[in-house]
Amino acid sequence: MYFYVDAERLEKRGRIADLGVAIYPDKYLQRISTDELKAKDVSFERDWNDIMENTQETFRLAGRLMLKRVMGKLCFASIQDFHGRMQICFKDGFTKIAGLDEEKMSSRKFWEKLIDLGDHVGVEGEIFRTKHDEKTLLIKELTFLGKALRPMPEKFQGVADDEIKLRQRYLETLSDESARKRFKVRSDVIRVVREFMWSHDFMEVETPMLEHEATGAAAQPYHTHNNALDIDLVLRISHELPHKKLIVGGYEKVFEIGKVFRNEGIDPSHLPEHTHFEWYAAYWSFEENMQFMEELYKHIFTSLKIDPKIEVKDKQGDMKIVDFGQTWERIDYVDLLKQDSGIDITVVTTQEELLKKIKEQDIHIDGMNDMGYATLVDYLYKKVSRPQILGPAFLYNYPKSMKPLARSNDENPDMTDAFQLVVNGWELCNAFSELVDPIEQDLRFKEQAVGVAAGDEEAFRGDDEYILAMEYGLPPTSGVGPGLDRFIALITGQDNLRDIVFFPLMRPRG
Repeated sequence: MYFYVDAERLEKRGRIADLGVAIYPDKYLQRISTDELKAKDVSFERDWNDIMENTQETFRLAGRLMLKRVMGKLCFASIQDFHGRMQICFKDGFTKIAGLDEEKMSSRKFWEKLIDLGDHVGVEGEIFRTKHDEKTLLIKELTFLGKALRPMPEKFQGVADDEIKLRQRYLETLSDESARKRFKVRSDVIRVVREFMWSHDFMEVETPMLEHEATGAAAQPYHTHNNALDIDLVLRISHELPHKKLIVGGYEKVFEIGKVFRNEGIDPSHLPEHTHFEWYAAYWSFEENMQFMEELYKHIFTSLKIDPKIEVKDKQGDMKIVDFGQTWERIDYVDLLKQDSGIDITVVTTQEELLKKIKEQDIHIDGMNDMGYATLVDYLYKKVSRPQILGPAFLYNYPKSMKPLARSNDENPDMTDAFQLVVNGWELCNAFSELVDPIEQDLRFKEQAVGVAAGDEEAFRGDDEYILAMEYGLPPTSGVGPGLDRFIALITGQDNLRDIVFFPLMRPRG
């Protein structure tokens, strides 16, 4: 629909240039936003006839022209900037076009014949109120700021095609104020998160996106090659191991917000790249991080004045309320899985036994015959338990085989001091008290290597450089890895992560 240059607009562009008016000027300064202008004190407002005779306080706006209508010698229009729309008024004989030689063309004709909806303009003038009591800027001077060569989306329908929304997000945000606000919320959440972490003495760090091994999570990586060093590399799937190296190096509280990449399936809750937020605190346990995470998320709602009661559509399509303001539920992972599948993973501890039990329960999991034990447990949980959790809920008490980087529980060494936050069937974080014993960590890496060798693409890969760092001494530490995309989707009412990412990955056109 929008994939062509409008020939008439292109011709107008040439005519504007021939008149000596700059088609794309370099700037328009000393301007005010539409919301600031609307909020101005009304005490100075005068009749537009008075303004024409004696212009006093003027204001400058800049934005896109979104509406034009002619009423005799008065032409009303709407100008849109990021903050909203404002009515403006072009008055024949009063309003002038900046840089236009009136002997070649009148300002009125330039306005009517050469300026289209979607063009960028700057306007300067004084405020008055119309008969309908609408605050309006009477334009004294209009500066042309740029020709749109393609038509704007329809005024009332906006962008109806979902594929166009994803490929050309700028058309959706241009035509739909709610979409603009949605992405502003995303920016605001990330800002508030950073401010909260700084206020709690966390240092923001940057760690490499290119790594020798895909470690810190169980996921398939993207592979690439560095020509200068002639080595194969992967894009990171986690921030975890570099952060814990920094804890070894004497930093006690670190965090990072950045992209991680996982070469896996794409669905409403998974993207090939996502914004990952991760933090680590020396001398904390997973219990302190549970409390800290709940405090952080409640702070986000308070700071942004968002109702902590979020309406969501559950997996059955029914509308439910998730209340982030309440005390978050805590659920034992082992007990939950036993309740939902009839399988006790503290008793069924091998891949062969677990696969047999799953088949006996008539549960089907795609690719289950090729999965290692830990991966199979995880997919069983995702099949029978996670979709039913409304939350917010902390799941805890995970088997050691599933958390190769997590500290074993003191009372039950086969379990770990780990938790996940789940809301409406979405995992919002993975967290634990860190395993700090390098000997034990090396043994766990070797156990995971069996799965890697057997072809389990989601088995955990070890890292000798990390073991080396641990051998210098890693203090008691706990870390959390929330995916911000899912949280932002929840609080903005989106069912698909693609709708809170400006430009999600898609196949090329054609």
